[in-house]
Amino acid sequence: MEVNQSEIVAEVSAAFVEYERALVEHDLEAMNALFWHAPQTVRYGIAEVQHGGEAIRAWRASCEPVPRSRRLHRTVVTTFGADYATVSTEFTSDATTLLGRQMQTWARIGPASEAHHGWKIVAAHVSLIQTP
Repeated sequence: MEVNQSEIVAEVSAAFVEYERALVEHDLEAMNALFWHAPQTVRYGIAEVQHGGEAIRAWRASCEPVPRSRRLHRTVVTTFGADYATVSTEFTSDATTLLGRQMQTWARIGPASEAHHGWKIVAAHVSLIQTP
């Protein structure tokens, strides 16, 4: 298994950038499309937990949008072979003095012809901590 093949890193990076755009713009359709819609999908949020695609979609439909001032820091994309990746990032915003942390596990679930080459978030974790 090859780690960080440049073309795979580019695919996952593009999917991640699209997810971040959708998150900041509160584009529910795009966010939902980038999460694997399956019972096995898990999202641990700052103050909530969702198990399964239905729970994630229901939560998104009622949650507050992230602040438009959201800025990413120290984003790391690591791919393992052609079908599995992790994306880790830190974020800040004008809404809090806390440091946000976000980790996502991505897998190629759909066909390569699908938008973003079939990449879907299959697990995610978001948290806030005091700025070190």
